[in-house]
Amino acid sequence: MPIKDLPLDAQPREKLAQRGAAALSDAELLAVILRTGMAGKTVLQMAQELLELPGDRQGTGGLAGLLAADYQALATVKGLGPAKRAELMAVLELARRATAQQLREREVFSSPEAVKHYLQLHLAARPHEVFAVLFLDSQNRLLALEEMFRGTLTQTSVYPREVVLRALHHQAGAVILAHNHPSGSVQPSSADCALTATLKAALALIDVRVLDHIIVGPGAACSMAEEGLL
Repeated sequence: MPIKDLPLDAQPREKLAQRGAAALSDAELLAVILRTGMAGKTVLQMAQELLELPGDRQGTGGLAGLLAADYQALATVKGLGPAKRAELMAVLELARRATAQQLREREVFSSPEAVKHYLQLHLAARPHEVFAVLFLDSQNRLLALEEMFRGTLTQTSVYPREVVLRALHHQAGAVILAHNHPSGSVQPSSADCALTATLKAALALIDVRVLDHIIVGPGAACSMAEEGLL
């Protein structure tokens, strides 16, 4: 059934206006962004196809799969042209920037879930491992996020000297370490724990604290501090 033939209070835009965005399903929210479907496919059907994209190695689907999908993956949805693909990618980038602004304006531990969400938006979709550092000021507000190393993470592939130099460059008072697990599991490995200990010791020499090491995957994140592993 075309969207226009639905009762007014069931049409996504009207429903949003009357009841607020929280009342809409994931597919309905996407339909508001997409606006129109194509011949033989309603905008809600197109939105549902997007939610079925296996955006990560686990074939998760849903919003996690969509967030992990790149521009080329979006092209597999029939009727989703370059303009709509660009709009979806722009919405994701706005979410990243809005979260970054929040972390710059307040102490990061006033909203720990925002930190995890921010890192998921940046790292969870990567097909390879990426090691990143959040550099924080003396009030634990975000100064910068830098992706520093790529590939399988070990004590030998991540260079403490480079992390120390960047901490000095930003005049950071503390850092949060982060990396992704493309496999989908966010449980810390023994290598993750060893790497954290090495970096913590190196940064302590310049009085920079390691507040956390967060591991992210599609739809999940693990704080080593919360797990008592720091």
